Amino acid sequence: MTQDVTSGGGGGVRPVFSRVCVIGSGVMGAGIAAQIANAGVPVVLLDRKVEGADPNALANGAIAKALKTEPAPFMDPAAAKLIATGNIDDDLPRVADCDWVVEVIIERLDLKQALYRRLDAVRRPGTPVSSNTSTIPLARLVDGMPESFQRDFLITHFFNPPRYMRLLEVVAGPMTDPAHVAAVSDFCDRWLGKTVVRAKDTAGFIANRIGTFWMQAAARVAVDQGLTVEQVDTIIGRPFGIPKTGVFGLLDLVGIDLMPHISASMKSLLAAGDRYHAFAEDLPLIAKMIEGGYTGRKGKGGFYRINKAGGGKVKESIDLVTGDYARSERFSLPPGAGDAAGLLASDHRFGAYARTVMGETLAYAASLVPEISDDIVGIDRAMELGFNWKKGPFALIDQIGAAKLAGVLRQEGIAVPALIEAVGDGRFYQDRDGATQAFGVDCAWHPVTRPDGVILLGDFRKRGKPVLSSRSGALWDIGDGVACFEITTKMNTFDESVMTILEKSIAYVGEHFKALVLYSDAAHFSAGANLGLAAFAANMAAWGEIGKLVSRGQSVYKALKYAPFPVVAAPAGMALGGGCEIVLHADAIQAHAESYIGLVECGVGLIPGWGGCGEMLDRLRADPRTAKGPMPPTREVFEMIATARVSKSAAEARRMHILRDRDGITMNRDRLLADAKALALSLVEGYRPPPKPEFHLAGAGGKLALDMAVEGMARQGIATPHDVTVAGKLAGILTGGDHDVTEIVTEEDMLGLERAAFAELVRSIPTLDRIEHMLETGKPLRN
Repeated sequence: MTQDVTSGGGGGVRPVFSRVCVIGSGVMGAGIAAQIANAGVPVVLLDRKVEGADPNALANGAIAKALKTEPAPFMDPAAAKLIATGNIDDDLPRVADCDWVVEVIIERLDLKQALYRRLDAVRRPGTPVSSNTSTIPLARLVDGMPESFQRDFLITHFFNPPRYMRLLEVVAGPMTDPAHVAAVSDFCDRWLGKTVVRAKDTAGFIANRIGTFWMQAAARVAVDQGLTVEQVDTIIGRPFGIPKTGVFGLLDLVGIDLMPHISASMKSLLAAGDRYHAFAEDLPLIAKMIEGGYTGRKGKGGFYRINKAGGGKVKESIDLVTGDYARSERFSLPPGAGDAAGLLASDHRFGAYARTVMGETLAYAASLVPEISDDIVGIDRAMELGFNWKKGPFALIDQIGAAKLAGVLRQEGIAVPALIEAVGDGRFYQDRDGATQAFGVDCAWHPVTRPDGVILLGDFRKRGKPVLSSRSGALWDIGDGVACFEITTKMNTFDESVMTILEKSIAYVGEHFKALVLYSDAAHFSAGANLGLAAFAANMAAWGEIGKLVSRGQSVYKALKYAPFPVVAAPAGMALGGGCEIVLHADAIQAHAESYIGLVECGVGLIPGWGGCGEMLDRLRADPRTAKGPMPPTREVFEMIATARVSKSAAEARRMHILRDRDGITMNRDRLLADAKALALSLVEGYRPPPKPEFHLAGAGGKLALDMAVEGMARQGIATPHDVTVAGKLAGILTGGDHDVTEIVTEEDMLGLERAAFAELVRSIPTLDRIEHMLETGKPLRN
């Protein structure tokens, strides 16, 4: 099975490139090939020829490794079948059958240019060729190449891992055909899920130019000021909206052995007066770590390591001066220094460190406009998506205050860039007339535009108010007769207040709209029921309140399913438990490719209580591959729910039957709402609510078979006594317990079974450890 990607919601649209050639099967090359295959597009993957029985061993080995890698480059292992391997000695002529060629070989100018000359002799005239280089300027890459090649050449800089990192920097040369830039950008946007940022032809482009400066400065100043790695990662992390990995954790992740190569490349490419040189000196410790194999997570450890001596697991960190490891100690910032402004204003030495590192970094970013990008928006997007900053440099300056930052820079003896001087005591972004504007180098305001076909719920918030709202949810008019319901609780969890506003929204949509989309701009669609409230009620022995919530959820979800208008669920990120169940009750699903969906209740010692069991059973019995009597679909649903299985992608959710044939997958997160809206509109004409299902269940014999399987797991020690209790209740719902196999069971019968079993299980939970684990980590436990 390959990814069934839709663009524009209606499906039937095919990508502009029908076949792509990727040359170079290293980590990046294989990852790019995998992501193209994830989109359902055939790929030719070539590498050097190897002597021996398999001349394509490098490319074949890369695919085999990718199929075993975690996190997985492939959204569905079957996508690997779309990749044909070969070698550049025997198979380079196959390039003529491809519509785009991506070069991803080693960062050596001579080798790249030699390959380009060979490529130019076999490619179809007018075929775009791009390089994934992260350091070599485009002008050098095409130097000496024919003008016809230069017109077809550009840089497409993917970030690692290509499946998960949304940023793509595109660089065009003075001779590059704009049509190629448009075609490649559109393909990467719609089909590979990338946010395309146009960068100038400068060293490191945007993200790496600023990001490597930031990391070099952070490491260098940490040594000079005598800080520990934990202190640095805490200071540089959450106060500035930077992932908790901070700097040293990030270096461990990307590979410490890359640091000297990146530093040497940047130093050779940047002008002598560039501020980068002030922090470019490599730490003496780095060479020692690399020599000893301490290259980060891929090696024996890095700035952090896990010491397993003595049979335990102890997290340790390195002393930046001596190189000795010691137990890693948790570090807390002093009072009042928990955010960027407070930390920068602190007279503590940690404030001094933050002023130096972040002051230098933000000043450096501001000094690079328009050298690396024509506007501040591209720089912010590059750092947000390339380094996972919550806010890019200019949005972060707005948070701090441009005038305050200018004062900090003067205090530290750092030159204040002209752009920061120009904005004065104002801001870099403003909302006017429902639209966002950005401050430009011409000191004028410019609209922040969206690509065609992109709509975000945040844009509607700027333009007006929802038609219905509460503290837990809101209903928005997104145009063309379509409404959008969003949950606004923490992690979008469901409780009584969410059910109330959802019920009101269903009634309102029925009177005023054609269709409804369930969607959220948040990172995760929904973590399910508010288990914290369930835990509180259980501690208070308020079983009736839990029963009411179960009954209420069933009632509202069925009202949604049988509403007189089409409903499309648009999940992205986690859709777990009750979040999965509401998705299952929609008429259709338009899922983001990175959707992690599953009924995880058994992972916390419960069972699905809002109709998920019946909805999954109804899906499986409708599939010809499993609908061979009542037991095959029952067994598959039982296994999926009992093991709290979660899809690792929307493609896997389709294989799990959560997504059906009529459901769509959107690769670009920013296009999800528009695609869901289009899908909803396509269902309006002639819409009728679905008929209520009736089930022929497997009966007592089926339950006995499932019970025996669980007992076997218990004997093997892989199921606890409570797991057996949970599985028994689940088996009773899916089989009808003592019902005769020929007896017809209605949807209402199954809900009654679920409600009773759910309430009984809540009473019998031996501890709340599993619920607490789910709340703290967002990850379900598996049996």
